[in-house]
Amino acid sequence: MSSNKFKKIAQEVILTEIKSLQKLRNSISKNFYKVIEAINNCKKGKIILSGVGKSGIIAKKISSTLSSVGTPSFFVDASSCSHGDLGQICSNDVLILISNSGESSELKNIIQYANRNKNIILIGIVSKKKSLLYKNSDIKILLPEVKEAGPGNIVPTSSTIMQLAIGDAIAISTMKQKKFGEKEFKRFHPSGSIGAKLKTVDDLMLKDKKIPFINENIKMRSALKIITKKKLGVLVVQNDFKKTNGIITDGQIRRISEKKGNLDNLKVKNVMTKNPMSVNKEVLAVKALSLMNSNRITSLCVHEGKSKNKTVGIIHIHNILENNIQ
Repeated sequence: MSSNKFKKIAQEVILTEIKSLQKLRNSISKNFYKVIEAINNCKKGKIILSGVGKSGIIAKKISSTLSSVGTPSFFVDASSCSHGDLGQICSNDVLILISNSGESSELKNIIQYANRNKNIILIGIVSKKKSLLYKNSDIKILLPEVKEAGPGNIVPTSSTIMQLAIGDAIAISTMKQKKFGEKEFKRFHPSGSIGAKLKTVDDLMLKDKKIPFINENIKMRSALKIITKKKLGVLVVQNDFKKTNGIITDGQIRRISEKKGNLDNLKVKNVMTKNPMSVNKEVLAVKALSLMNSNRITSLCVHEGKSKNKTVGIIHIHNILENNIQ
């Protein structure tokens, strides 16, 4: 087969799945809200997801997503529930079962167990209205019947895409319901590219004694020694009241010395750049990097709250790049 034929196959598969998602979008009912409400009200119990085969794999992924956005949950294999794992499901739990047909033999025991325990809320995500799962669920999410991609309409493709999408919709909805934001998300993703993107200026900045402070009335001969010693290429200038009112960089010193010659006897306040840029310590590091790039600078003062002239840290472009933030 030629590359063009493979390209056409890929496009047809994707188009078929897009159509299934459009059907899913139009099928969302009030029962979706009931799912979010049940999850949000589950204070004493656990959120458990289960399924068989491909649906089980999707359920496991949804469980992982929920846990990552503030709704602790776990996956239990429906087949294993017939061999002791039913003990993981207790009163006050919310059990989400995912199945395309809703008739898999492995589901029967777990459905019966949930129905016998009236304190377990069973949520069924299924495509067959006449199925065992649909009929016995407390909250029913009926997915539209769609055409699977590929020959014979037999390969689980469109159906699993819909399961994944409804799971993501549940996760994002519960996330917003709980007002789970960037700060909370960051706690669960300390590593990897996501962790890097969520690092704040506070995570990377130089603090306390590492901040190269200098008084505005000091002579430049002393300032030159300090900037050389600190090896940061920048000094944060303060007045007698410890308020930041300027900044000096080694590049700035070179440019001014080329024009005025020897700067030794000048006071720092006569050389510094007044009102330096400052960012709140809660700002994402990636935003600080963008500010540096757009203003063609390599350092930013850092403040807390609204006190921009009270410097609590300094962040250099190297601090950001060293953490693989781009």
